[in-house]
Amino acid sequence: MDEKGKPLLDVKDVVKTFGGLMAANHVSFQVMKGEIRGLIGPNASGKTTIINLISGMYSINDGAIFFSGNRIDRLRPDVIASIGIMRTFQISRVFRDMTVLENMMVPSLSQGQTMLKARRRAKELLEFVLLETLMHEPARMLSGGQIMLLQIVRGFMNEHLRLYLMDEPFAGVHQSIKGTILRAISTMNQENGVTFLIVSHEMTAIRNLCHQITVLHEGEVISQGTMEEVASDPLVIDSYLGG
Repeated sequence: MDEKGKPLLDVKDVVKTFGGLMAANHVSFQVMKGEIRGLIGPNASGKTTIINLISGMYSINDGAIFFSGNRIDRLRPDVIASIGIMRTFQISRVFRDMTVLENMMVPSLSQGQTMLKARRRAKELLEFVLLETLMHEPARMLSGGQIMLLQIVRGFMNEHLRLYLMDEPFAGVHQSIKGTILRAISTMNQENGVTFLIVSHEMTAIRNLCHQITVLHEGEVISQGTMEEVASDPLVIDSYLGG
């Protein structure tokens, strides 16, 4: 159990370079348990890099990342997932030749759940996001928005889920599916206590969902606070909103 007042996620002075490019320049921020945090900024500001560093896809050059007080930046992605951190990708990663139901069961079966328990939970979640009528269809038959929805809801199959990293979950999806994604995030946060870190350019969704916002620009944190606070920050206005 997390100590009261301690952050669930603590990104401390993190540096990531790619050759001569400084993708993350001493980035620091904290996310509290039960929070929905927005991570915004212009294109190439380092948002996806931060998601990749937290999830173990990239290794850091300097600094440290802590989850529930334990350092995780030296762990493999599968180990990070096993302790309760899931993520989505901008380009949805699903098994296109497997059915929707089979896709859903992969995380549970990899964690050693029984087939019966995994199937039951998968059907519940597919019904929750209105995909139950497609459960026996191959994933390749889904629309782009439905594939994104499948990718998102599959993460909820991790029975240890505590932190969900979402990279542009609303990009290019139909308005009705966007509404389903918003409802799923809110419900899992309020009823299951799942913490979210959401990268998105959809400012309306960020405003409606997120308790706090962290703003990146050229690999640096330039502002943090509520949407109203960051939107009135001169640095944000100049670099992100275009003056």
